Amino acid sequence: MNVLPLRPWPLGNDSCLFVSDTGAFFAGDEAFLDRQIESSLTPPDHAFLARQGHAYHAEGDVAHTAHAHGVAKRFARAGTLDYLILVPTLRCNLSCTYCQVSRAPIDKAGFDWSEETLSAVLALVDRLETPSIKIEFQGGEPTLRPDLLRAVIERAQRFPDRQFVVCTNLATLSAEIIDIFDRPDVFISTSLDGDSKTHARQRTGSAAEAQRFAENLDRLLRRYGPDKIAALPTVDPQSPPEPAELIEAFASRGLRGIYLRPINYQGFARKRHAHSREQDVAWRAYYERFVGALIERNWADQTQVLEETYLSHCLKRIFQPGHDRHVDLRNPNAAGVDYVVIDHDGRAYPTDEARMLARSGVIDLSIGDVATGWDTPARQLLNDNATNALDPECQRCAFQPYCGRDVVDDLARYGTTDLKRTETAFCRRHMHLFDFAFRLIYDPNEAVQYSLRRWLKVPGDKVCLGAVLQ
Repeated sequence: MNVLPLRPWPLGNDSCLFVSDTGAFFAGDEAFLDRQIESSLTPPDHAFLARQGHAYHAEGDVAHTAHAHGVAKRFARAGTLDYLILVPTLRCNLSCTYCQVSRAPIDKAGFDWSEETLSAVLALVDRLETPSIKIEFQGGEPTLRPDLLRAVIERAQRFPDRQFVVCTNLATLSAEIIDIFDRPDVFISTSLDGDSKTHARQRTGSAAEAQRFAENLDRLLRRYGPDKIAALPTVDPQSPPEPAELIEAFASRGLRGIYLRPINYQGFARKRHAHSREQDVAWRAYYERFVGALIERNWADQTQVLEETYLSHCLKRIFQPGHDRHVDLRNPNAAGVDYVVIDHDGRAYPTDEARMLARSGVIDLSIGDVATGWDTPARQLLNDNATNALDPECQRCAFQPYCGRDVVDDLARYGTTDLKRTETAFCRRHMHLFDFAFRLIYDPNEAVQYSLRRWLKVPGDKVCLGAVLQ
């Protein structure tokens, strides 16, 4: 019998995780690891590995073919262009200290789409060959130009499956914007940093402005309900809010997803929050404490299950091969193929973070423009480095089948892509997240298992999520 490669990872308490190239996994003890290293696996070992799909008798048999199919399913396949991030204006009516894009002042000229850029954007929408489309309006503050939003939305009505997301700070709500929000295919994304004091300190700059934001958010929630509105916090790792306070700010409004984001090392934050370049041990401890608080709350009150959105995504990456549309973790991470960012000046970028780097003057990662396209050498250069498949550090990592590659993040933090993977913030962050996810998967606590099943939408109450060597 031929045993397929397995990558070990310590889980603690004399237990190890073993992961195949397909992402299939099980837990065993260190004695099994010793037998594997010494090529002295026992007949019960071989029987277990065969049952779990980690061994085969001959090339071409069912087990061997299934393994090859499983490996292939882990590779992301970018389809046709069906996701646009559009920036109709870079102007903004707030001045957040950690603004990722270095927004322009509200009264500054030259930071909105020109007539030529709008025409090119509409022509792009007309050319798309897809039955479904998602268009996300970023900024600046896109609600400053409702005419541009409406022009794109109305042009895209030909798609039978369509979704528009307006990312807004909700500082003001005009009648024209409410009219756009009333459309059933339009959704709202905003920022909620916690209670009013925290939101005022980090975003609005005044208690009155923070109160107006809260009133606008609550008004929209009453009008539409929570399914139309997403909110996410930005957390200063040096002074994070108490988990219970942040959770309550979301739960009290019926908002179930909380994407716990530390300040992003982009835009104004590069100067004003230089500590955001790396995430340290204190942040990881806070993150685990926050998730623990969510789990306890879900167990105590099962009428409303809350989740940390990115951890849920990591769990789906573990259990659901092909869960690739959250591009931070897909592998390879194709640039300018199925999604693209069009900036206020018509320039095209592979990601929103790449746009931020150009705006900050760090590096120009534009790949073309909306008028002439982006099938360019710049895009090809990014795509040549957009996989972790051949990286020697990644090839030894148990989490490689679930992880990805973010070239833009490396350039933002270090100005190069040549660092060892384990020396990058992206790698350290995701090694922690996947390690944490597997510790939760193998945690026997009933409250932990309850939340995991709900986050993964697994029916039943007695499902064993993690296989164990027997």
